[in-house]
Amino acid sequence: MEIKVNFLDNLRLEAKFDDFTVVADQPIRYKGDGSAPGPFDYFLASSALCAAYFVKLYCDTRNIPTDNIRLSQNNIVDPENRYNQIFKIQVELPADISPKDRQGILRSIDRCTVKKVVQTGPEFVIEEVENLDADAQALLMPLTAEGEGTRVLGKDLPLEQTIANMSGILADLGMKIEIASWRNIVPNVWSLHIRDAQSPMCFTNGKGATKEAALASALGEFIERLNCNFFYNDQFWGEEIANAPFVHYPNERWFKPGRKDALPAEILDDHCLEIYNPDGELRGSHLIDTNSGNTERGICSLPYVRQSDGEVVYFPSNLIENLFLSNGMSAGNTLAEAQVQCLSEIFERAVKREILEGEMALPDVPQEVLAKYPGILAGIQGLEEQGFPVLVKDASLGGQFPVMCVTLMNPRTGGVFASFGAHPSFEVALERSLTELLQGRSFEGLNDLPQPTFESQAVTEPNNFVEHFIDSSGVVSWRFFSAKADFEFVEWDFTAEGEQANAEEAATLFGILEELGKEVYMAVYDTLGANACRILVPGYSEVYPVDDLIWDNTNKALLFRSDILNLHSLDDDSLQALIERLDESELDDYTDIKTLIGIEFDDNTAWGQLTILELKLLIHLALEQFEEAKELVEAFLQFNDNTVERGLFYQALNVVLEVELDDELDLGDYEINFRRMFGNERMEAVLGSMYGSVRFYGLEPTSMKLEGLERHQRLVESYKKLHQARASVVE
Repeated sequence: MEIKVNFLDNLRLEAKFDDFTVVADQPIRYKGDGSAPGPFDYFLASSALCAAYFVKLYCDTRNIPTDNIRLSQNNIVDPENRYNQIFKIQVELPADISPKDRQGILRSIDRCTVKKVVQTGPEFVIEEVENLDADAQALLMPLTAEGEGTRVLGKDLPLEQTIANMSGILADLGMKIEIASWRNIVPNVWSLHIRDAQSPMCFTNGKGATKEAALASALGEFIERLNCNFFYNDQFWGEEIANAPFVHYPNERWFKPGRKDALPAEILDDHCLEIYNPDGELRGSHLIDTNSGNTERGICSLPYVRQSDGEVVYFPSNLIENLFLSNGMSAGNTLAEAQVQCLSEIFERAVKREILEGEMALPDVPQEVLAKYPGILAGIQGLEEQGFPVLVKDASLGGQFPVMCVTLMNPRTGGVFASFGAHPSFEVALERSLTELLQGRSFEGLNDLPQPTFESQAVTEPNNFVEHFIDSSGVVSWRFFSAKADFEFVEWDFTAEGEQANAEEAATLFGILEELGKEVYMAVYDTLGANACRILVPGYSEVYPVDDLIWDNTNKALLFRSDILNLHSLDDDSLQALIERLDESELDDYTDIKTLIGIEFDDNTAWGQLTILELKLLIHLALEQFEEAKELVEAFLQFNDNTVERGLFYQALNVVLEVELDDELDLGDYEINFRRMFGNERMEAVLGSMYGSVRFYGLEPTSMKLEGLERHQRLVESYKKLHQARASVVE
């Protein structure tokens, strides 16, 4: 994690990381002002807080109340060497906690990350650089290639060279990639989380049988998502980008809607129109680009090559963003390697959907077949030893597709997790199923799995597949667990041999789609120095329902974005018009404003917590429409999941509105005790909100220029690095 430090007045310091700011000072006896804890005090507190976190985690997963658990830490200093200290952590536990859980709680503290890092002994590297922001050296683990390096199935280069190449590409873009966490809870199953230190919203997870394989996986995913702009999906990229010569890619084209908002003739082809506009309801305005919001330019469209005949077909960026998420994108050492990975994932998700929604029962992989892969078997046995039964299934549907499935059961909670993996190699597909299962998860994280159901509607509901796509946390049918399989087991193999293995395997996978009667469209992205591609298979590889283009399109943001960002400068007529549009939109009142308008507000601010309901409430207050405001305040308090401070503000507002709207009550009779209950500062905010001196309490003014929105500005700055790199290639 990158922590930037600013020097404030006297001895005060400010550390900024992610969306947080921490201020440190020194005691007065050390010439400080005593206004904040010292750096070492924060260090001491971090180990105590970390210990308490693991206690809380242990108790929460076992429904043990923590109300009467107390934890204390003291540091005992060696009088002869103040750097030699003993940290004594003591826990007071209630009498009704069982002996087993008492030991479990103490063992959980032993897992404290701060403790383990201190015990291991971190190495400090102190160096001078010319420019902190320009120093984009990857913050990755040191890897040295010995001999020819580590070769794995499916990769055209050794892992070490793959990692070095991808790290270099990211460094050249000016991105600092840091490893935020590693996990290796069973043998031969590694995962990690990497992110851009300067824009932590840009992150990926990697998985593999070794730490090198997992790192290569994470870096490959990072590069594929950069090439396909996935990190910036649904977000506003700012007015500068919106009016630049190109918004997404230099080869994009913009087409104006026709008469009566008709679709331009230049976009899509007849095959796609049959899928995306079967009833003629799709209009040009549905396809306006969300990221730029530039309606004057028309529909931003990206070129894809139709694989059946090599013709170029233009797909609206809006359509891709709304329907496909990250499905169908990949990066590799070669284009063929990227294509195999990309097509494998498309099959993985499509077959998974067919199996889950069809409530199919899959055949078990025989033990003698599993025994051929001792590394994978060791990981499965590691889960079994921890009390998690594991089912290993052939998901090829009788040898049609290169897909495997590993399903974990949690007897403690009754939850299950069906993980799928795909690749032309049976072994690689099986390994991916297992590593995907545990990617980023601890044993405690396996306690949140949903329970199976015999309710078919819960399984086939479209959002269930979305949940499975995002993190495999969707619902699975009990019929999936039937011992009577719908298919015979097949020990399939779609691999090829030799230097052109990936190219031949890609051709095989393309051939399967052709046999299914699918048209395939591909875009290749190599301007950033990597081989990446995105493949669309209309009617097969979408994640969201096609109807979302009409009924739940992300470009609904364009109806509200400008007015909401310019909220403080709107006159009463504009405010009234905004609230009427919000009402007419029939959007869920509990939709986050940041999701609605595509702005990454800091979660720790009022903007970051703001919902449509609260926004409408504040507008009614600004317009002195107290009856409408009172109704929304009551709804807010009933379902409030905002901060305690925000909740108390609305609690105070609620009683003041009660008095205001009752002709028989006088605020003067109650104000003294309202102030005693809620405090003068909060009451001033409430009264000011009602009578005009405070507008939109807690929301800092901003505009379409994004002033003060540091988190979102970091995201835009990250995208500008890509934009500049693409522009430089054109020049």
